[in-house]
Amino acid sequence: MAEPIVKPVISALVALVLVSSSLAASEVVPFIVAHKKASLGRLKAGAERVSVTVDIYNRGTSSAYDVSLADNSWPSDVFAIVSGNTSRTWERIDSGGLVSHSFELEVKEKGMFAGAPAVITFRIPTKAALQEAYSTPILPLNILADRPPQQKIDWAKVRANGSFPFGMYCEVLWLIALVPWL
Repeated sequence: MAEPIVKPVISALVALVLVSSSLAASEVVPFIVAHKKASLGRLKAGAERVSVTVDIYNRGTSSAYDVSLADNSWPSDVFAIVSGNTSRTWERIDSGGLVSHSFELEVKEKGMFAGAPAVITFRIPTKAALQEAYSTPILPLNILADRPPQQKIDWAKVRANGSFPFGMYCEVLWLIALVPWL
């Protein structure tokens, strides 16, 4: 008895989904995607710098206007700006466009730091209110951490103790060289 009702309801839902998806696809708006990345660089013992880059992509179907980036997640008691600025503006980012902004900070204090996402605001010509987008957050940084020095491979020691197959490769090559003489 419920079967005659189910088919028209399913057909109506499918039609509704198709109509709504076609209307959504025809809307002309920018779609901002932002990726924030940070890397540590040790200058000398007790001094470290953080290089930050924010890439902003417009994956929408129209331009974004009056685009503004603000990355205020770097407290001044822990970081000092060495080069660049933590904010930037662009007049517009066209559909399919990419802009990038970088700056460098010097670390003042030791510890773990997890930065918040950067905030991007932009204007759409059809809407009065500013739109907001957020970048990806960065992974926690262990700033001024005590890291053991990187060990360089001493090939003579590696070959002597046999922990690396380098010695085995040399022996095979030696045998290949001797085979014609045998």
